[in-house]
Order: sequence, then structure tokens, then C-alpha cells
Amino acid sequence: MRITPEQGQAQSFSAEFELSGNEQAGELTLYSPLGSTAAAMKWNPQSATMRANGEIKHFASLGELLREAVGTELPVHALFAWVAGEPELANGWRADLTDYAKGRIKARRQEPTPAAELNLVLTR
Repeated sequence: MRITPEQGQAQSFSAEFELSGNEQAGELTLYSPLGSTAAAMKWNPQSATMRANGEIKHFASLGELLREAVGTELPVHALFAWVAGEPELANGWRADLTDYAKGRIKARRQEPTPAAELNLVLTR
């Protein structure tokens, strides 16, 4: 994911991940390039938690958790649709699923700022 704040400094990160569940309840684990667990996230309809750097943080929703984890708002409903290969409109986002059969998803947000780019490589 690439995030460009209004100040113009781009932030990006790359991580392997394991995702299970759906928008209502699930788990997401992010791994550092060296293979260690960078963050472990769990959510259900009542709450969401993230364990990272020896801390556990609690959130009211998966949307809040993801905003904290990646530094910007993500379209949660659309994100799960895209991972399933389904085109889904999301305010300000354009998803490119043309390479979905090859396990690649690209999505870009222009508005609202900051701009964000999401590139996912899926393995099954």
C-alpha cells in the first residue's frame, strides 16, 4: 500500500498476510519481510483488536482498526469483495481486477486525500 499525505511525503509498506473470515468476523495477520509477525488482528460485530509491538489495542470496528494499522481509511466492504474477485464500487476508489486470475488486485483512491494505492498479491 502506498499512502501520500497532503504534505507530499509518500509512505509505503509491504507485508505478507494471512486473512480468514469475512467483513463481520475474522483474523488478519501481517508478517514482516523477515517473516516475523508484525501485527495480529481479530474482529467480530462487537469489537476489533490488534496485537503489535507487545501491545493490544481495542477498536469499535474493523474499519477503525484498519485505519490505525495502515494510516488511512480503507473501504472494508469493497476490500472483501475485491479479495473474492467481485467488482465493488467504493467512494473515491477505483479497483482493477483484470489480473485477479493471476492473483493480483490493484486499487487506487484519489479522493478524499491523501491518495492511496493498494496492491495485493493473493496466494491460495
